[in-house]
Amino acid sequence: MTVSSAEVLAKPTFAELVRLSARIGCLSFGGPAGQIALMHREIVEERGWVGEDEYLHALNLCHLLPGPEAQQLAIWIGWKLHGLKGGLAAGLLFVIPGALVILALSVLYGFAAHLEWFAALFLGIKAAVLAVVVQALLRVAGRALNTNFKRGIAAAAFIALFALSAPFPLVLLLAGVLGAVATALRPGWLALKPVSEAPVSAQRPWRQSLAAIAGFGALWAAPMVLVALTLGQHHVLWQIGVFFSKLAVVTFGGAYAVLAYMAQQAVGNYHWLSAGEMADGLGLAETTPGPLIMVTQFVGYLAAFRAPAPFSPLAAGLLGAALTTWVTFAPCFLWIFALAPWMERLERAPRLKGALAAITAAVVGVIANLSLWFALHVLFKAGQPVSFGPLRFEAPLLASLDWRAALLAALSALLIFKAGWSVIRVLGLAALGGLALAGLTPPA
Repeated sequence: MTVSSAEVLAKPTFAELVRLSARIGCLSFGGPAGQIALMHREIVEERGWVGEDEYLHALNLCHLLPGPEAQQLAIWIGWKLHGLKGGLAAGLLFVIPGALVILALSVLYGFAAHLEWFAALFLGIKAAVLAVVVQALLRVAGRALNTNFKRGIAAAAFIALFALSAPFPLVLLLAGVLGAVATALRPGWLALKPVSEAPVSAQRPWRQSLAAIAGFGALWAAPMVLVALTLGQHHVLWQIGVFFSKLAVVTFGGAYAVLAYMAQQAVGNYHWLSAGEMADGLGLAETTPGPLIMVTQFVGYLAAFRAPAPFSPLAAGLLGAALTTWVTFAPCFLWIFALAPWMERLERAPRLKGALAAITAAVVGVIANLSLWFALHVLFKAGQPVSFGPLRFEAPLLASLDWRAALLAALSALLIFKAGWSVIRVLGLAALGGLALAGLTPPA
């Protein structure tokens, strides 16, 4: 039975919190929605450690912050129950199981990606990932686009990214500004819920927040200082750390929102991996516990694995994966420990809520761009540039359609949308389908 905030709550021991956090970390499949539901059932409904209202308020705070909201919610739960050490334990245990699994898969991928059977396996995985991304697009759009203004923001974000090559952070920034302005002038355009009039505490916990920013900011930067002093700013590890640190600050709207931007930079700018390998990484992340943004670890591993000097490829890959994971998730602890004491005040900031609502609408356009990007690179082997005035984009060459990928993508979509299969089941079947079709189709 769900426990409300008005009822007396049980307080676990630190050992109990650690045991449950480890269990949640190992079972947190299904993306943020499934992870948040799992924590709600375990923490609120079954054990009564946190009240329903507090849990929802904390979830609202996590939606306001960049980074994986489920990871931040786990940190907040630990902080609420046992302060700093509770937040560290709950947050680390939420990430570590999935990080270890995807690291092992990344190592295997780095050494086996050139093998024919391995490539055939991932032909099916890429096709299934396309259907999964489309499902995420429809789910977010159904929740976020409830006014014409929001639909307009989503369309503008898609055009800006797909046809104008606008920078992803700039698109989110402009959407946030539009949302804040609309909240002040035309609040009905965003259909925001009324802000609570309940009084808030007069206490302003500046000391706690500044200490958290200083301490965790230093921890966030420490590996980068070490890389700069020992390897220099031209080394791939420095590039990895800088890029994923920037990404951690603009990761609003979940992993799908930044995948297109990450793919654009990792594939087109840094040339760390190919578009197909980017889709492979997302497929691996979909099958492991923990936040989906863990796909960044896969990218960091391959980037360092392929430019290893002065290390061996395996050692460089492990360093790249570790650094990527550090700069991706260390900010989550900073945001929560610095801002959790301000939760009540942040919840009553209407312009901040308006900015977030507009950013969420823009994220729909971002995921639409990601869906199209994946479709072009998974289903077609070649494309051609097209331009209409200021609009420039890549169109597929229809003759280069890979019928195997198209068939597997259609099958995956049917199983997800009509049969209601889980993502892991669909990925497994599509992988087997890739192996079967590769055996029947001669290499091009």
